[in-house]
Amino acid sequence: MPSSHLDQRIVAVKPITVPAPGRSLDLQVKVTAPLSGQNLPVIVFSHGNAWSLDGYEPLVDRWAAAGFIVVQPTHLDSRRNGIAWDDPRFATIWRVRIADLHAVIDGLGDILLQAGGLEARVDHERIAVVGHSWGAQTAGVILGARVLDAEGSPGEDFSHSAVSAGALIAATGTGDTLTPFAAEHLPFMRPDYSTMTTPALIVAGGKDQSQLSTRGPEWFTDAYHLSPSPKGLLAIAEGEHTLGGLAGEMAAETTDEDPARVALVADAISAYLLDAFKFDDDAWSALDNAAATGDGTWSITSK
Repeated sequence: MPSSHLDQRIVAVKPITVPAPGRSLDLQVKVTAPLSGQNLPVIVFSHGNAWSLDGYEPLVDRWAAAGFIVVQPTHLDSRRNGIAWDDPRFATIWRVRIADLHAVIDGLGDILLQAGGLEARVDHERIAVVGHSWGAQTAGVILGARVLDAEGSPGEDFSHSAVSAGALIAATGTGDTLTPFAAEHLPFMRPDYSTMTTPALIVAGGKDQSQLSTRGPEWFTDAYHLSPSPKGLLAIAEGEHTLGGLAGEMAAETTDEDPARVALVADAISAYLLDAFKFDDDAWSALDNAAATGDGTWSITSK
């Protein structure tokens, strides 16, 4: 059962190499977990463009302290791999990202054995995927979203049957308002959320103005409005794309540094997942009540 004590000690193990045939570079992951506890649920986390398994500690450490095992792969687009927009491999990275998450989920038992025997402490029935930005689109596909082709036809189903909940932070909206740059370089940013049936929390910032879409911040709420229930939406009025600094407090791309905002995002996701997993609904209910009686800087909507 997960612990609710955020002062719980945690441990991280990295790197662990995961079998990924046909990948041009090894797939490596970091595992972060509480030092104690049994039947621990799992979050597989997909990073935003250019990041790696070493990012997002403010989120990951808080999830581990709340009782989750968190597994973070480094995708091919990580800046440490040096694959730029004009690299011929870039066009297919979105598919490799999806394959990375499948490889992690399918190889979870072996990964956790290598992470100090965590295999004996995991609950394989409670696996979630979470992602930020590009990682949110990657995670959304695992939850059942499809990618539309140039003609608008839905692509293949990449959902994973072992995943029963998720969260999408700053997820790409529909592809009909992409800027010319995005349309040319990121044609896969055409999600179809109508098939994303898995329970998920969508997190969106009210001041997240994407340079990839001609729409405003509401673009990042499409994953909530266009997907079937059950879903939740955490809307943070002053939030920008990193929602306070999810990837790290001192990261150069953090435009709205606010550790309390990061803690809110982390705690909302862990509370939502514990509720979706039918572990414990107290934290989510308390958060819902806090939003209803709060100062309006953030809100929760559910369907």
